[in-house]
Amino acid sequence: MNEKEQKSLQAVQADFISTVSHELRTPLTSIRGFADTLLTSGDRLTEEQKQKFLLIIKEQANRLIKLTENLLAVSKNDVEKLVLKKVNITPFVENSVKLIASQSSKNRFNFKVAKNLSEILVDTDKFQQIILNIIENAHKYSNDNTDIDVEILQDDNSVIIRVSDEGVLIEEKDKDRIFEKFTRLLTPLTQKTQGSGLGLFLTKTLVERMNGSICTYANGKKTVFEVKFPIAQIGDDVKAKMK
Repeated sequence: MNEKEQKSLQAVQADFISTVSHELRTPLTSIRGFADTLLTSGDRLTEEQKQKFLLIIKEQANRLIKLTENLLAVSKNDVEKLVLKKVNITPFVENSVKLIASQSSKNRFNFKVAKNLSEILVDTDKFQQIILNIIENAHKYSNDNTDIDVEILQDDNSVIIRVSDEGVLIEEKDKDRIFEKFTRLLTPLTQKTQGSGLGLFLTKTLVERMNGSICTYANGKKTVFEVKFPIAQIGDDVKAKMK
């Protein structure tokens, strides 16, 4: 490694440490602050205030858990093996839609599937993670009382999963950048919603490891995330290996 490459690596490492430190410090500071208040002034707080503080502590603890899970996923992603097999993905996508729709009444979910879908070659656990990440992302960053459309269709070569929402419109200059580590766009919606900036990076990495592709674009007032996987060919299930 030459001096220029070494400096570049050190800069990446320093940026990573700085970002992670910030992401960890923010929820930890909230947890400690509200816990201290409950311990030192609990007798002077109303029950409503206590419940509010406990809820904040729980939310920030969940944020730490999610961040830790994402960091672990990033660290092991390059070495963890994928077990590929031919599947019809419709049940996996449908279950993801139902799961997220059941957790909130913020949006209306519309699910549409083309007839006679072909099978694709994926690791089913990782595929489920991909779909959950994309639909959760649409749910988090969409406006209240709007539709989220989830479609499965196909062309001559690929099965396509398309998720559309009415929320943050992504500018052309940011369409690739949002898939980078720790990237979050600065908009009123994203500022109201907590996140680590790792979800889309992990999603893109997993999609590409399974020979797929992911992109985002605007369709009128809607933001669309589109994932494509090649249609499985005869014999792919025999040739599929852990990779």
